[in-house]
Amino acid sequence: MQGHGQAQPVKPPPSTGLLVFLRVFFVVISVCSFGLLGWTMMLRLALVTRKSLDWGLFVATLAAEILGIVLLGTEGGEEIHTPGGWLGLALLLGSLVVVISYYLSADIRHFHQLSYPTAGYAQHQHGPAPVYGYPQQQSPYNSATGPHTPVPPSTPIPQTGTPTPTPPPQPQRPAPARIDQVRAELDELSDYLRKHEDGR
Repeated sequence: MQGHGQAQPVKPPPSTGLLVFLRVFFVVISVCSFGLLGWTMMLRLALVTRKSLDWGLFVATLAAEILGIVLLGTEGGEEIHTPGGWLGLALLLGSLVVVISYYLSADIRHFHQLSYPTAGYAQHQHGPAPVYGYPQQQSPYNSATGPHTPVPPSTPIPQTGTPTPTPPPQPQRPAPARIDQVRAELDELSDYLRKHEDGR
């Protein structure tokens, strides 16, 4: 017989402070380098998520930044005079804006899914969480089969021997009566303390 095997332990996500620091750090170094180091954000994201999409975007970002540097390098002086130079500058700055927005959204989404991996799935599968102290009604719908009705047992199972008497269930005291009792006891205690202080 084969089972599912042991579940692999889930590595807890880093602390929120560390994540915010890393996000700010990578954005700042990319902005301060005028987009030349924008590929570092995509490299970190690809290493963290390990998705082929993020690896492809890392390669595309790196290629766009290299092309932008080459186009800017064709300018002879300190000022940009040719359309190629303007295109290189637009490529660097435009890719910087796109990479920052994608990096932040994908990084936040990835660590949110790590923190709450099955919250949405469990809610969808099992419905709302049970409320403590109140009986839950069974839904007539099943997620796999749709509406269903309970099937009664076909034949009762015969009892052997003498049935053992079961004690009747204890009636549960309603919550308001308990609150009233506690309130009355607190009133008695406060009266006693007043009398005791007046006696001094």
